[in-house]
Amino acid sequence: MTLPARRESRRADPWWIALAPVALALLFAGAASAADEAPKPDSGNTAWMLTSSALVLMMTIPGLALFYAGLVRAKNVLSLFMQCMVSAGVVGVLWILVGYTLSFGPGNAFIGDLSKLGLQGITPDTLWTGYTIPEYVFVMFQALFAIITPALMVGAFAERMRFGPYLAFITIWLLVVYCPLAHMVWGGGWLFTLGAKDFAGGLVVHMSSGYSALVAALFLGKRRGYGKESMPPHNLPFAVIGAALLWVGWFGFNAGSELAADGIAGLAFLTTSTAASTALITWMAIEWLHRGKPTVLGAATACVAGLVAITPGCAFVSPMGAIAIGAGVSVLCYGAVTFLKPMFGYDDSLDVFGVHGVGGTWGALATGLFIADFALPEGVTRGAQILIQLKSVLFTAAFAPLATLLILLALRALFGSLRLDDEAEYSGVDLSEHSESAYVFE
Repeated sequence: MTLPARRESRRADPWWIALAPVALALLFAGAASAADEAPKPDSGNTAWMLTSSALVLMMTIPGLALFYAGLVRAKNVLSLFMQCMVSAGVVGVLWILVGYTLSFGPGNAFIGDLSKLGLQGITPDTLWTGYTIPEYVFVMFQALFAIITPALMVGAFAERMRFGPYLAFITIWLLVVYCPLAHMVWGGGWLFTLGAKDFAGGLVVHMSSGYSALVAALFLGKRRGYGKESMPPHNLPFAVIGAALLWVGWFGFNAGSELAADGIAGLAFLTTSTAASTALITWMAIEWLHRGKPTVLGAATACVAGLVAITPGCAFVSPMGAIAIGAGVSVLCYGAVTFLKPMFGYDDSLDVFGVHGVGGTWGALATGLFIADFALPEGVTRGAQILIQLKSVLFTAAFAPLATLLILLALRALFGSLRLDDEAEYSGVDLSEHSESAYVFE
């Protein structure tokens, strides 16, 4: 071919051939850029989440166990420890087998599917969707939320429920109440789509357990002698130590829910402690005015109430908002414990409804009332968010107790009476159910 012919041949080549190297370069650059943008494991975030998980476990054992055990009579101390510990055992296994997938599997608007049954499909290299922590770490963190929630209910029917029915109750309750709520709020379900704000469990943990506990207490009936004989806490130092451990562990509960060691986690950490502090001094002031003296039991109860109330909004409100939430919860919970319970005469042994039910309700509503501008979704007004929070509260306040009642009715049909007989209750749960005593006097 002559030189002019070769030149003519080049002219005849399609124009895109000349651009092919450029296109390939751009293609590979885009792929590299996409790879750069994909989440990668972050050791700092992972370390923070492992620490947070340990803190949340500490909330149940020994924190909650000590808090509850100190508030009951001496003959029932070990039963509270046992009920808290066995929640860690039963729920810890159930969560791996089926709880996690029901809560965080794709599923539908109300429950997750079975795609992650037994954690299938998850490996050490799998990251939790959109985050920089391994999914195994997320599984463990959420397992500890699931562990403490049924354990919270124990305080409402303390000193009178048989151990066998209790095991069955927390097993079924986890699957029927907790997992659907967790999915609806955190797993992409209905309440999530609605726009409900529940950063760390005001709805899922505290309202669900508080309202369910009230139903269980009413269903089982009052302790024998309730209202006729004194039933003071047998060991207040236990209760105070337990409350202090709960306060420390709550930082993992709330700040850990950010799933990263960042500014939002720092805000949640700050608002959590601020709300607890405010609740404590507010309760103390109320009690001082009402009873003439502040009590250690009141101070311990108050800090827990403040922690409960700030849980749903800890990452959505300012420190000043946390002060308002902490002050408000002490007024409401003090009223529930001091006036509402005697008025209706129900035996909520350790005020689970009065603290977690009422406190969780206030916290969920207050999240909408005091939400910071940066936390409002685009296009959503404060009024609209308050309405969303109200809808989520009403749903939880209806769903959890109704489902709990159905569970208790089914268990009564299976076991007969769910509570101890007169002789067993008189001798105490420790001896009658576990053949042990916390204190031996020779």
